[in-house]
Amino acid sequence: MAEENFLIGQLAARTGRSVHTIRWYEAQGLIPGVARDSGHRRVYGELHISWLELMDRLRRTGMSIAAMREYTELVKQGSSTLGKRQALLAAHREQVKDMIGEWQQALTLLNSKIDFYDEWVASGKRPAVKAVKTIERAGGAPTPRPQEKPRRTAKI
Repeated sequence: MAEENFLIGQLAARTGRSVHTIRWYEAQGLIPGVARDSGHRRVYGELHISWLELMDRLRRTGMSIAAMREYTELVKQGSSTLGKRQALLAAHREQVKDMIGEWQQALTLLNSKIDFYDEWVASGKRPAVKAVKTIERAGGAPTPRPQEKPRRTAKI
């Protein structure tokens, strides 16, 4: 069975991305293998759907456009670059793990602050400040969290 081909508007509809976004990715050299039909319109296939999803995920996880271009170029070079592609993605995975650890710390702090306000609202009295628990980082060692210090408020 032949692969289904479609134009950019159809690709946008199928992926939930705008035509502008797809064109931007292509202009950045991030969509390999885009053919043109006899009317010089871009023609996409099923692989472009998963490729756009990958590029979107890499970008959302903080991969630089330069690194995404490097990865795309490696893919275009074929299977001789499998090891380089794997290494590039493995390095990015470590950055993502670190970022997740940072977000987990931020979430822990936010939860603590919300709990603090919940208690204050429920009791009508300012609660005592509690230390925020440490969390395990991706590398295994706990990261100490700064303790919340009471703030001095100016009396008006």
